[in-house]
Amino acid sequence: MKTSFIYVFTLFVSVNAMAQEETKKKGLGGFLEKAGQVINSPSVGDLSNDEIVQGLKEALKVGISNGSAQASAVDGYFKNSLIKIVFPPDIQRVEARLRQLGLGKEVDRFVLSLNRAAEDAAKKSKPVFVKAITSMTIQDAVGILRGDSTAATQYLRRTTNEELYKQFFPVVDSTLQLNKATKYYADLINTYNKLPLVQKVNPDLKQYATQKAIDGLFVLVAQEERKIRKDPVARVNDLLKKVFGQK
Repeated sequence: MKTSFIYVFTLFVSVNAMAQEETKKKGLGGFLEKAGQVINSPSVGDLSNDEIVQGLKEALKVGISNGSAQASAVDGYFKNSLIKIVFPPDIQRVEARLRQLGLGKEVDRFVLSLNRAAEDAAKKSKPVFVKAITSMTIQDAVGILRGDSTAATQYLRRTTNEELYKQFFPVVDSTLQLNKATKYYADLINTYNKLPLVQKVNPDLKQYATQKAIDGLFVLVAQEERKIRKDPVARVNDLLKKVFGQK
C-alpha cells in the first residue's frame, strides 16, 4: 500500500476530536481544512494496517453521519429532488388521471406522507452503518481506498441493505398509518379502479416506500463520500491531490 494512503487516513484519526467541532461549525469542509493542517505536520509517521483501517473508519463515520442527518431531517426527502419519493413508476398513470379528476391535493398529501415516512425511517440508519464500518476488514479498506468515487457507498450497500430494510420497514409502516397515507392511497387507488376502461392496480405501497427510502439514503451517503475524496483535491494541498487523484 502506498505510504501516502497511510498519511491521509492517519489524519482522520489524529483530528477526530477537532473534526467533531469543525463539522458543527462549518460542515465537512471545515473538517477537511483541519485535516489539511494536520497532514502538513512533520510528526506524522508510518503506521500499522490497523491504524490505517481505523483512520478510514473515522472518515466514513463523518460521511454517514452527515448523510443520515440530511435524510432524517424534516423535508430531507420531500424537498430534495434527487431522492424525493413519488408515485411508483408502474402507476404514475394513476397520478396523472387523478389530477385530471381534480384530486391533486389528495395526491400531494399522499406524496408528502410517503416522504415523511422515509425521513422517520432514516433515523434508524446510523447504527446500522456504524456496525458495518466497525466490521470492516483490512481487505475491505484497501478495496475502498483503491476504488472509485463511491466504493465505500457500494460496500455499505452490500453489507447493510438487508438490515436497513428490516429496520426501516416497521417505521415506514407505522408512519404511513399515522399520517393516514395508507388510507389516502387506498382511497386514491379505489377511485382510480372505479374508472371505466382502466387497468386495475394494487402495488405494495409499504415495500415500495421502504426500498425508496433506503435508495435515497445511499444517494446522500454517496454525495458525502465524493466530498471526502474530492474536496481536498480542490481546496487543501498537493499531498491530498496526489493521494485522491491516484488508485
